[in-house]
Amino acid sequence: MVTVHYRKQYSPALGREMEVKVYGDRGKPMLVFPTSLGRFYQYEDAGMIEELAPWIDAGKLQVWACDTLDEETFFSPHWNIGERIARHEQYDAYIMQELVPEILHESRQNNGGDEQKILISGCSMGAYYSANFFFRHPESFDTLLALSGVYSVNHFFGGYREGAVYFNSPLDYLPGLEDDHLLEQYRRRRIIICCGQGAWEDEMREETARLAEVLFHKAIPARVEFWGYDSEHDWNWWRRQIRQYMSDLM
Repeated sequence: MVTVHYRKQYSPALGREMEVKVYGDRGKPMLVFPTSLGRFYQYEDAGMIEELAPWIDAGKLQVWACDTLDEETFFSPHWNIGERIARHEQYDAYIMQELVPEILHESRQNNGGDEQKILISGCSMGAYYSANFFFRHPESFDTLLALSGVYSVNHFFGGYREGAVYFNSPLDYLPGLEDDHLLEQYRRRRIIICCGQGAWEDEMREETARLAEVLFHKAIPARVEFWGYDSEHDWNWWRRQIRQYMSDLM
């Protein structure tokens, strides 16, 4: 039986309370993001925790499912682009300065002082979040598992790339990246990117292929796979994919 902990904490970076669910008491820390406009409990409701239960119950994996601010950032119907990306940068500060340090601190305590990095993952919009955080902050993560994501901000901001918008669009900032320190960190990480080829996967398939090309040209090892034309953009397929890839990773 998976142990579940619910937390609600005030975030100074965001000026509001944020909610998280934690599954398991020890093991490899895994941070997961919901799909667009989803909530911290979506991963469990969609059956993904059930798929990961064997590793959680065995003490090999601890999953942290967080909230996003999509309604104020990428999917806001009211704010302008500058306000939306500024709010996302505050969210970036919440994740990297508040939640990630908490995860790493608890991981050390729960695993006998063992220093670990985080496996970061998500599906659809969650795949975008996981990839963007992974590539912007590789010092905190050693594994990326992104399923059916987009990897640019075209869907949210069109061709606009000014300021912080550019630095949240991996398909824009990665091709020109020449920082050897960052590139070497990517090369020492495990990267798995997957997309189906069935219904509602066209945009994700195109951007997954573009990301694969970028990583290849940067000599960054990555496992990029395209599932069959029957694999759709939905939880039924993501449950199958998480089961296979976590079996390989764990």
